[in-house]
Amino acid sequence: MSNDLSAPAADLAADLSAAVRVLSTATDVTLLAHVNPDADALGSALALGLVLHRRGVVVRVSFGAPDEVPETLRELDVAGLLVPAAEVPAAPPVLVALDAGSVGRLGPLGDRVSTAGVVVVLDHHVSNPRFGHVNVVDDRAEATALVVLRLLDELGVELDEPVARCIYAGLVTDTRSFRHASAATHEVAARLLAAGVDAEAVARPLMDSHPFGYLAMLARVLDRACLERDVAGGLGLVHAVVTLEDAAGLRPEEVESVVDLVRTTAEAEVAAVLKELRPSHWSVSLRAVSRVDVSRVARLLGGGGHRLAAGFTATGTADEVLTNLRTTLNHPH
Repeated sequence: MSNDLSAPAADLAADLSAAVRVLSTATDVTLLAHVNPDADALGSALALGLVLHRRGVVVRVSFGAPDEVPETLRELDVAGLLVPAAEVPAAPPVLVALDAGSVGRLGPLGDRVSTAGVVVVLDHHVSNPRFGHVNVVDDRAEATALVVLRLLDELGVELDEPVARCIYAGLVTDTRSFRHASAATHEVAARLLAAGVDAEAVARPLMDSHPFGYLAMLARVLDRACLERDVAGGLGLVHAVVTLEDAAGLRPEEVESVVDLVRTTAEAEVAAVLKELRPSHWSVSLRAVSRVDVSRVARLLGGGGHRLAAGFTATGTADEVLTNLRTTLNHPH
């Protein structure tokens, strides 16, 4: 498996061709999204999985945690391809990892990388160490869904609405409703809409629909939010903490969306939201406006991601996690 982090762009076509060779002859394929899958991870997996399923391949799509499929993503699985983590074979003949910036992002299913016959990595994270036998990693792509779409084109797939919907779900969320999208990506969106995607029907449940209890959770969490203007070289850090008590009775989607509100703070370059997974265990989301590379910060803290959106996991008290984050933001070397 290659560890070359600077594979030239010219190699992307060769990597795609290698992935096509693997998937064109495969008869049994397991597709894994990262833990706590979002629309890009699961939409990408389901789009490719549906195409392979239609070709007669035995397909299963899964992720390491949590036990339940996010409610907002269930309707993307039109062919019933999702299976619990317990049903993932111990040694898959072909394993495809999607939107996972590292083996660790596969959680308890990460051990399948060492037991699988062939591992194909499809991703867009600059921090990806290319842990597969075949690595199609395009860190210029705004979403892994774009990498998958290019692979589908190489496979000669005619795009229809169910597949296009999965791709669109990943694209609209990872680009923040196309605010971080290139002209070419807007053209891709037009192509997906032309295939029959109803943009509002896809985007609203993913981004603009929450149960009433969400408002009470936000009131508590945002009331405790803190702005520290002197952190990150004086550029500012705003942070909030979502405890298990805060999140009780709500879907993971509600907790994950908190950072999108915290990040709107005009006085801070960096936003952080600590989400309690279990006592003394945290998942931390980082966002930056433009000047701080939070992927570098996240990597120093054991995580990864993109320049303006990254994350890491940590243990200890919330204050201890924040202390380590402040120190790293102030001295990112």
